[in-house]
Amino acid sequence: MQVPPTLTDRPALIAQRSRARLQGPVEFLHQEALVEVEERLNEVNRQFTDIAVVTGHREFWAAAFPNALIVPDEAELDVAPRSFDLVIHALALHWADDPVGQLVQSRNALRPDGLFLAVLFGGQTLHELRVALAEAETALTGGLSPRIAPMGEVRDLGALLQRAGLALPVADISRRSVEYSSALHLMKDLRHMGEGNALAQRHRAPLPRAVLDLACDIYGREFPGDKGRVRATFEFVFLTGWAPSRDQPRPMRPGSASHRLAEALGTVEYDRDMNPVTAPTPRDKP
Repeated sequence: MQVPPTLTDRPALIAQRSRARLQGPVEFLHQEALVEVEERLNEVNRQFTDIAVVTGHREFWAAAFPNALIVPDEAELDVAPRSFDLVIHALALHWADDPVGQLVQSRNALRPDGLFLAVLFGGQTLHELRVALAEAETALTGGLSPRIAPMGEVRDLGALLQRAGLALPVADISRRSVEYSSALHLMKDLRHMGEGNALAQRHRAPLPRAVLDLACDIYGREFPGDKGRVRATFEFVFLTGWAPSRDQPRPMRPGSASHRLAEALGTVEYDRDMNPVTAPTPRDKP
């Protein structure tokens, strides 16, 4: 069996999370994610009774879902098969070495027609900080080291739902532009969120002060906000899928339609050589 490459230094990530102060101003990202999760659940006409929340931030999500089982986002999820009708993967999947494995385990924990809903950070998250650090480090050291975890694009992440065997997959994004007093204030908040650099291949030595100062200058110049502040992007990706069930709607087999779309719309359909295939069908007048 192919072993996925190691992305995350798990002991370092756990230590960062244990030191995190996810309260007050720095909890806003989890609050934003929670609001979006609740909105999506409200759109589903169903009451969920057995819920599991997979996350690295137990206290926040336990308060949001007091009746749920809170499951650490370890490589092997501590969930029994077919035990839940809802599994939420909350702001942790972007640190997974094997995201497909996380989705497969979540699907296996669902009963037939159970709902899987994940929220994670997407590819545009912190792109400003990524650019500033890369430019500064390249200019002063001639090299480049991993500073911010790679985060997936919505199309690629959506494809993971199908690979994991989830039905009716949907992936969408929601972006937030946030302003900080400086890049240093942003990095301080990231540490308080438990979202610092926990990459397995990171340099263990602290970032040189000269590189940090230049990165802050580049950030302020290239990504200015209002009144001398700087802006940072956070992109939420939401992944939704259902455990397969016989009662779910299934897409029709290609070519099985009995009527052409052009006929329904009363328009003309053309082939590749622009020859008419169908004549317009007059619509009934009211």
